[in-house]
Amino acid sequence: MRRLTLLLTIAAPLWLAGCDMLGIESASTAAAKREADGRAIGAGCRHAARSVEQCFALNKRADRAAVFAGWREMNDYMRENKLDSHAGEAATGPTRCRLALLHRGGGDALPARRRLAAAA
Repeated sequence: MRRLTLLLTIAAPLWLAGCDMLGIESASTAAAKREADGRAIGAGCRHAARSVEQCFALNKRADRAAVFAGWREMNDYMRENKLDSHAGEAATGPTRCRLALLHRGGGDALPARRRLAAAA
């Protein structure tokens, strides 16, 4: 009986270590990844001169507390180092590529829009 207990005591950590090799994510690993992603999203939003509210609206699935923490960290970093924000183009409306396709078709824009929808 002692041999079996000793064997199980030695073998149990080896079996449990194998779970990481299978790619099974633990709850703590998933939470840490979600936290890091949220902080990265918040920092990117601050660097792109977006408000926290805009960042929340654009990233509905991200953890709000992590997004805000990342935004605040980047804000502090940018103030300490006197860095400017880099505002990018807004992604609301048709892109230049789509506008070019619409103008290339000539005449009515509706058939061009249908071609775009079918291609996508």
